[in-house]
Amino acid sequence: MIRRKLVAALLCAGLFALPAAPAAAQEVYPARPVRLIVSFPPGNMADLVGRVLAEEAQKRLNIALVVDNRAGASGTLGVGAVATARPDGYTLLVTSLSPIVVTPALSRNMPYDSMRDLSPISLIGWTGYLFVVAPDFPARTMAEAVAVLRANPGRCSAGNPGVGTVAHLITELFAMQVGTRLESVPYRGSPAALLDLSTGRLGVMIDAMTSALPQVQGGRVRALGVMQGTRSALAPEVPTMVDSGVPELRDLQAQAWVGMYGPARLPADIVAFWNRQMNTWLADPVFAARLASQNVEAAPPAPAEALAELGVRDLAQWQRVVREAKIEPQ
Repeated sequence: MIRRKLVAALLCAGLFALPAAPAAAQEVYPARPVRLIVSFPPGNMADLVGRVLAEEAQKRLNIALVVDNRAGASGTLGVGAVATARPDGYTLLVTSLSPIVVTPALSRNMPYDSMRDLSPISLIGWTGYLFVVAPDFPARTMAEAVAVLRANPGRCSAGNPGVGTVAHLITELFAMQVGTRLESVPYRGSPAALLDLSTGRLGVMIDAMTSALPQVQGGRVRALGVMQGTRSALAPEVPTMVDSGVPELRDLQAQAWVGMYGPARLPADIVAFWNRQMNTWLADPVFAARLASQNVEAAPPAPAEALAELGVRDLAQWQRVVREAKIEPQ
C-alpha cells in the first residue's frame, strides 16, 4: 500500500517536472494573401503603381498582394474601406493624394478623417504637373506666358480634368501666385481637355505628367514648365518654376504623389515590415525604372513618418487654396 502511494507520488512529481508543452507557433506575417485596395479604377496612377507592387511582392517575397480596385467618389470609397478594416495587416491601401488631402479640403462631410483613421506606411512616388499650352499660344517661356496672362486677366481659358481635382486646385494656386485670373473650363478627365488644348480651343492647362507628357512628347502641346523647384527625371528638359525667372513661382511645389497606408492602429511591426520592403525596392534602379515607365518618379527611401508629414502639409496647403480661391466646399 505504501509502495503504491510512493509510486503515485513519484509519478505526480515527474509529471510536474516535465517541460511545459511548446506554445502554438506564432503566425509569421503574412501567412495568407494581403488585399491591396486601390482607390481608383484600372489605368489610374495609383492602380499602375499598385500592380507594380503586387508583381514585386510576388517576385521578391513570394507574397500575394491581391489588387482590389475600389473606385468611386473621388477615391473616398476605397479609402473608407481601409479606414474601417481590421488592423491586422491583411488589408492595405495604395492611393494618390486626392482622397487623402484634396477631397478633405473640399468636402464638409467626409466618411473618414484621413489624418486619424489611417496608418501611413510609405511614400512610393510622384508625378509632376506640367504647365502646357496650345501650339499657337503666344509664349515660348513661363515668364512670357505669365506676362501674357497678367495682361489679359480672365480672358485666357484654362482647362482642367474636373472641378475639385488636383489639377484644378493647382491652376487656382498658380493664378493666385502670379496675380491674374483664368477662365476655368472643367472637363470629365484629362484626355478631352488635352485634345481641346492641342487644337487651340483652350489656351493653357496644368496637368499631371501621366497624361500630359505623352501629348508633349507627341508634339501636340508644348510644355513651358514643371510645377516644382527641381527638374523632373521624367522630363529633364522642361524648366522648373525656379528656372522660370518669375519670383512668385519660385516656391510653387505641386506634385501628385502615391503612397501606401493601412488602417489606424496597424501594429508597428507590420508598418515597419512594409516600410522596410518599400525602402529596399525604392533604392533599386530596376524598380525605379518600372515606376518611370508609368511616368512615376520613385520617392527616396524614407520612414513612414515622412508620408504622415507630407499629408499634414499638403492638406493645409489645399485648404488654404480652397479658402483663398473662394471655392465652395461641397
